[in-house]
Amino acid sequence: MEIQEMKTVIFFIVMTSAATEDVKKNLTCTDGGSITLPDPVVESGFLLHGVLNIAMVNKRESQILEERFRYRLHWDSNTGLFTFTRLQTGDSGIYTIDSKRRGDSTSYRLTVYEAAPRPGVNRSRVSADSCTLVCFVEKAHETTLYWIKGEEILNQTSTGPSLPLTVDKQDFSSSYRCVAANPAADEKTLPVNAKTFCSEENNTDKPNSVAGKREVVYTDSIADERNGQGRKLTTVYDKLEVH
Repeated sequence: MEIQEMKTVIFFIVMTSAATEDVKKNLTCTDGGSITLPDPVVESGFLLHGVLNIAMVNKRESQILEERFRYRLHWDSNTGLFTFTRLQTGDSGIYTIDSKRRGDSTSYRLTVYEAAPRPGVNRSRVSADSCTLVCFVEKAHETTLYWIKGEEILNQTSTGPSLPLTVDKQDFSSSYRCVAANPAADEKTLPVNAKTFCSEENNTDKPNSVAGKREVVYTDSIADERNGQGRKLTTVYDKLEVH
Protein backbone atom coordinates (compact mmCIF):
# COMPACT_ATOMS: atom_id res chain seq x y z
CA MET A 1 0.00 0.00 0.00
CA GLU A 2 1.33 3.41 -0.92
CA ILE A 3 2.07 5.83 1.93
CA GLN A 4 -0.58 8.34 0.80
CA GLU A 5 -3.24 5.61 0.67
CA MET A 6 -2.18 4.32 4.05
CA LYS A 7 -2.49 7.84 5.51
CA THR A 8 -6.10 8.03 4.33
CA VAL A 9 -7.06 4.64 5.76
CA ILE A 10 -5.29 5.38 9.02
CA PHE A 11 -7.12 8.68 9.42
CA PHE A 12 -10.53 6.95 9.51
CA ILE A 13 -9.28 4.22 11.83
CA VAL A 14 -7.86 6.89 14.12
CA MET A 15 -11.14 8.83 14.26
CA THR A 16 -12.86 5.73 15.65
CA SER A 17 -10.19 4.44 18.02
CA ALA A 18 -9.24 7.83 19.53
CA ALA A 19 -12.82 8.54 20.56
CA THR A 20 -13.02 5.44 22.76
CA GLU A 21 -9.43 5.09 23.95
CA ASP A 22 -8.83 5.49 27.70
CA VAL A 23 -5.87 7.52 28.90
CA LYS A 24 -3.25 5.15 30.28
CA LYS A 25 -1.06 7.71 32.04
CA ASN A 26 -0.70 11.43 32.67
CA LEU A 27 2.61 12.92 31.58
CA THR A 28 3.97 16.33 32.54
CA CYS A 29 6.77 18.48 31.21
CA THR A 30 7.99 22.06 31.36
CA ASP A 31 7.92 24.51 28.45
CA GLY A 32 11.09 24.04 26.41
CA GLY A 33 11.67 20.51 27.73
CA SER A 34 11.64 17.05 26.14
CA ILE A 35 9.66 13.89 26.76
CA THR A 36 9.59 10.38 25.30
CA LEU A 37 6.30 8.51 24.97
CA PRO A 38 6.64 5.11 26.67
CA ASP A 39 5.04 2.85 24.05
CA PRO A 40 6.95 1.98 20.84
CA VAL A 41 5.95 1.75 17.21
CA VAL A 42 8.51 -0.70 15.85
CA GLU A 43 7.50 -1.60 12.29
CA SER A 44 4.30 0.25 11.40
CA GLY A 45 1.74 2.42 13.13
CA PHE A 46 0.96 6.04 13.85
CA LEU A 47 0.85 8.80 16.47
CA LEU A 48 -2.10 11.11 17.03
CA HIS A 49 -2.60 14.38 18.84
CA GLY A 50 -6.31 14.28 19.64
CA VAL A 51 -7.80 13.08 16.34
CA LEU A 52 -5.02 14.58 14.24
CA ASN A 53 -2.56 12.12 12.77
CA ILE A 54 0.83 13.78 13.33
CA ALA A 55 3.27 10.96 12.49
CA MET A 56 3.36 7.49 10.99
CA VAL A 57 5.78 4.62 10.69
CA ASN A 58 5.70 2.28 7.70
CA LYS A 59 8.22 -0.49 7.07
CA ARG A 60 10.51 0.99 9.75
CA GLU A 61 10.53 4.42 8.14
CA SER A 62 8.96 7.40 9.86
CA GLN A 63 7.20 10.41 8.45
CA ILE A 64 6.15 13.53 10.39
CA LEU A 65 2.81 14.62 8.97
CA GLU A 66 2.13 17.78 10.99
CA GLU A 67 4.30 20.77 10.06
CA ARG A 68 4.53 22.28 13.55
CA PHE A 69 6.09 19.05 14.86
CA ARG A 70 8.44 18.54 11.93
CA TYR A 71 11.62 19.53 13.75
CA ARG A 72 10.43 18.77 17.29
CA LEU A 73 9.18 15.19 17.01
CA HIS A 74 11.67 12.36 16.51
CA TRP A 75 11.27 8.61 16.07
CA ASP A 76 14.08 6.25 17.15
CA SER A 77 14.34 3.37 14.68
CA ASN A 78 16.13 1.21 17.27
CA THR A 79 13.61 1.53 20.10
CA GLY A 80 10.51 2.58 18.16
CA LEU A 81 9.89 5.42 20.64
CA PHE A 82 8.67 8.92 19.77
CA THR A 83 10.36 11.86 21.51
CA PHE A 84 9.15 15.46 21.62
CA THR A 85 11.71 18.24 22.03
CA ARG A 86 11.32 21.98 22.65
CA LEU A 87 7.82 21.44 23.97
CA GLN A 88 5.37 24.34 24.15
CA THR A 89 2.32 24.83 26.37
CA GLY A 90 0.15 24.54 23.25
CA ASP A 91 1.38 20.97 22.78
CA SER A 92 -0.70 19.81 25.74
CA GLY A 93 -3.36 17.23 24.97
CA ILE A 94 -4.02 13.53 24.46
CA TYR A 95 -1.54 11.55 22.35
CA THR A 96 -2.43 8.10 21.04
CA ILE A 97 0.11 5.53 19.86
CA ASP A 98 -1.21 2.79 17.59
CA SER A 99 1.19 -0.04 16.85
CA LYS A 100 0.07 -2.29 14.03
CA ARG A 101 2.45 -4.99 15.25
CA ARG A 102 0.70 -5.22 18.63
CA GLY A 103 -2.73 -4.53 17.20
CA ASP A 104 -3.72 -2.11 19.96
CA SER A 105 -3.44 1.57 20.86
CA THR A 106 -2.41 3.48 23.99
CA SER A 107 -3.26 7.06 24.92
CA TYR A 108 -1.41 9.50 27.15
CA ARG A 109 -2.46 12.88 28.45
CA LEU A 110 0.45 15.32 28.20
CA THR A 111 0.40 18.63 30.06
CA VAL A 112 3.13 21.17 29.34
CA TYR A 113 3.54 23.79 32.06
CA GLU A 114 5.28 27.13 32.02
CA ALA A 115 8.67 27.10 33.74
CA ALA A 116 8.55 27.80 37.46
CA PRO A 117 9.03 31.54 38.12
CA ARG A 118 12.04 32.81 40.02
CA PRO A 119 11.08 33.59 43.62
CA GLY A 120 11.93 36.65 45.65
CA VAL A 121 12.01 37.28 49.40
CA ASN A 122 11.14 40.34 51.41
CA ARG A 123 11.08 41.13 55.11
CA SER A 124 7.70 42.38 56.26
CA ARG A 125 8.21 42.76 60.00
CA VAL A 126 10.99 42.58 62.60
CA SER A 127 10.48 42.60 66.36
CA ALA A 128 12.68 41.89 69.36
CA ASP A 129 11.66 38.23 69.34
CA SER A 130 10.95 37.32 65.71
CA CYS A 131 11.11 38.26 62.06
CA THR A 132 8.57 37.65 59.30
CA LEU A 133 9.91 36.84 55.84
CA VAL A 134 7.75 36.56 52.73
CA CYS A 135 8.56 34.24 49.81
CA PHE A 136 6.78 35.42 46.65
CA VAL A 137 6.54 35.21 42.87
CA GLU A 138 5.16 37.79 40.48
CA LYS A 139 3.17 35.17 38.56
CA ALA A 140 1.61 32.48 40.72
CA HIS A 141 -0.40 30.51 38.13
CA GLU A 142 0.12 26.78 38.72
CA THR A 143 2.96 27.53 41.13
CA THR A 144 3.52 26.11 44.61
CA LEU A 145 5.66 28.06 47.09
CA TYR A 146 7.65 26.39 49.87
CA TRP A 147 9.68 27.48 52.86
CA ILE A 148 12.31 24.81 53.59
CA LYS A 149 14.75 24.52 56.48
CA GLY A 150 17.33 21.80 55.90
CA GLU A 151 15.23 18.96 54.47
CA GLU A 152 12.06 19.96 56.30
CA ILE A 153 9.19 21.74 54.56
CA LEU A 154 7.99 24.35 57.04
CA ASN A 155 5.20 25.88 55.02
CA GLN A 156 3.70 25.70 51.56
CA THR A 157 0.88 27.13 49.45
CA SER A 158 -0.48 26.73 45.93
CA THR A 159 -3.26 29.29 46.24
CA GLY A 160 -1.48 32.64 46.25
CA PRO A 161 1.56 34.62 45.07
CA SER A 162 3.20 34.86 48.51
CA LEU A 163 3.99 32.74 51.54
CA PRO A 164 5.02 34.22 54.92
CA LEU A 165 7.33 32.59 57.46
CA THR A 166 7.87 33.78 61.02
CA VAL A 167 11.39 33.07 62.25
CA ASP A 168 12.02 33.16 66.00
CA LYS A 169 15.11 34.98 67.22
CA GLN A 170 16.80 31.75 68.37
CA ASP A 171 16.58 30.52 64.77
CA PHE A 172 18.12 33.61 63.14
CA SER A 173 21.37 31.71 62.60
CA SER A 174 19.60 29.05 60.53
CA SER A 175 19.49 28.96 56.76
CA TYR A 176 16.25 28.67 54.83
CA ARG A 177 15.18 28.21 51.22
CA CYS A 178 12.34 29.89 49.37
CA VAL A 179 11.25 27.54 46.57
CA ALA A 180 8.84 28.01 43.66
CA ALA A 181 7.80 24.84 41.80
CA ASN A 182 5.40 23.89 39.02
CA PRO A 183 3.46 20.58 38.73
CA ALA A 184 6.12 19.17 36.39
CA ALA A 185 8.70 19.27 39.23
CA ASP A 186 10.56 22.23 37.74
CA GLU A 187 11.66 24.47 40.59
CA LYS A 188 13.64 27.60 41.37
CA THR A 189 15.35 28.00 44.76
CA LEU A 190 16.47 31.10 46.64
CA PRO A 191 18.70 30.47 49.71
CA VAL A 192 17.86 32.88 52.53
CA ASN A 193 20.15 33.80 55.42
CA ALA A 194 17.70 34.73 58.18
CA LYS A 195 20.39 36.46 60.22
CA THR A 196 21.15 38.83 57.35
CA PHE A 197 17.51 39.60 56.64
CA CYS A 198 16.42 39.89 60.25
CA SER A 199 19.39 41.56 61.96
CA GLU A 200 18.59 44.73 63.90
CA GLU A 201 21.01 46.85 61.87
CA ASN A 202 18.94 46.03 58.78
CA ASN A 203 15.67 46.98 60.45
CA THR A 204 15.68 50.39 58.77
CA ASP A 205 14.39 52.03 55.62
CA LYS A 206 17.55 51.05 53.75
CA PRO A 207 17.50 48.29 51.11
CA ASN A 208 18.35 44.82 52.38
CA SER A 209 21.63 43.83 50.71
CA VAL A 210 24.39 41.31 51.19
CA ALA A 211 27.97 41.94 50.05
CA GLY A 212 27.28 42.45 46.37
CA LYS A 213 25.15 39.33 46.07
CA ARG A 214 21.77 40.97 46.18
CA GLU A 215 20.17 43.44 43.86
CA VAL A 216 17.19 45.58 44.78
CA VAL A 217 14.42 44.96 42.28
CA TYR A 218 11.78 47.35 43.49
CA THR A 219 10.66 49.17 46.60
CA ASP A 220 7.08 49.64 47.71
CA SER A 221 5.56 51.58 50.58
CA ILE A 222 3.46 49.84 53.20
CA ALA A 223 2.04 50.85 56.56
CA ASP A 224 4.00 49.90 59.67
CA GLU A 225 1.39 48.60 62.11
CA ARG A 226 3.66 49.12 65.09
CA ASN A 227 3.95 52.86 64.92
CA GLY A 228 1.32 53.84 62.33
CA GLN A 229 3.94 55.40 60.07
CA GLY A 230 4.71 54.55 56.49
CA ARG A 231 7.95 52.75 55.77
CA LYS A 232 9.54 51.09 52.77
CA LEU A 233 9.38 47.38 52.09
CA THR A 234 12.32 46.35 49.98
CA THR A 235 12.13 43.39 47.64
CA VAL A 236 15.35 41.62 46.71
CA TYR A 237 16.52 38.76 44.54
CA ASP A 238 19.67 36.74 45.03
CA LYS A 239 21.01 36.63 41.48
CA LEU A 240 24.05 34.52 42.28
CA GLU A 241 22.21 31.86 44.24
CA VAL A 242 18.92 31.31 42.44
CA HIS A 243 18.94 28.24 40.22
